[in-house]
Amino acid sequence: MDRLTQLFPFLATAASALALWRPEVFTWFGPLHIKLGLALIMFFTGLGLRASDFKRVLEKPKHVAIGFLLQYTVMPAMGYLTAVLFSLPIEIAAGLILVACCPGGTASNVITFLAKADVPLSVTMTACSTLAATLLTPALAAWLIGTRIPVDAGAMVIDTAAVILLPIVLALVLKKVLPSAAKAFEKSANFWAVITIVLIVASIIGSSREQILTSGLKIAGAVFVLHSGGFFFGYVFSRLSKVPITQARTISIEVGMQNSGLGVVLATRHLTALAAVPCAVSSLMHSLIGSVLAAIFSRSGAQAPLVFPAALTKDCDSIDKRSRF
Repeated sequence: MDRLTQLFPFLATAASALALWRPEVFTWFGPLHIKLGLALIMFFTGLGLRASDFKRVLEKPKHVAIGFLLQYTVMPAMGYLTAVLFSLPIEIAAGLILVACCPGGTASNVITFLAKADVPLSVTMTACSTLAATLLTPALAAWLIGTRIPVDAGAMVIDTAAVILLPIVLALVLKKVLPSAAKAFEKSANFWAVITIVLIVASIIGSSREQILTSGLKIAGAVFVLHSGGFFFGYVFSRLSKVPITQARTISIEVGMQNSGLGVVLATRHLTALAAVPCAVSSLMHSLIGSVLAAIFSRSGAQAPLVFPAALTKDCDSIDKRSRF
């Protein structure tokens, strides 16, 4: 496994600290770079998708359906309630709610692997929630944020499709037309994905330095509660639905970790620069919480085989052969 991926929380923390001290180191990475960067990450995500990821939806639909439902109910509800609980300023509240409406992030696959949980389930859930995000994220955001800041759901759908759907389609086409080139790109996917998301996080932190220094603890507290609630309720509701422990842990991780990069892009494009701050903090926070949970889960026993998604390993066929999902 790529060690750089495992070090992501520490790299993001270090870059964020540097951005607060010397913002000019990262602020050159502007809105256009952020949008292109997320599109690149989604392109690499598309390279890692396999037909088997979607076949599992038909073979074992219950776990995927429960995880999908929790992703788009628990997190948006947590985002709205947390914003009210912390009495956040309108722009910060809008950003927190927006990131709560985003799909699961690919970092959840890494954390699931470290937790010795069900990686194929994590990959499948990420793929399903990501594709659905083209419509669900703008719709939920417009509904929950609309009372605070006007949101153009139609324009948000177009932007979401541009940074998620289009890059994935291009990746799938490349895999079909030029499989050797796609395989070569996939080998460096982890490295570029980690570097890009670190740049995105640090850029937003640096550009919003003043607001973070004045109200950073409040924002961090709200983001912590949001993701902690996602991890907690994702697990509890899964177990109440009679999902086995290993799969419940996987759903917990998937629900608790968001595609914060998408939140940053949509916030800067459709809300305000300040609204992107909770999204940037979210990327760091959910990785830190997820890493701690992964350590706890891995030490408390694994009931699923230790496999890793095809996008992040050379032996892509071993997933389907060894998986119990």
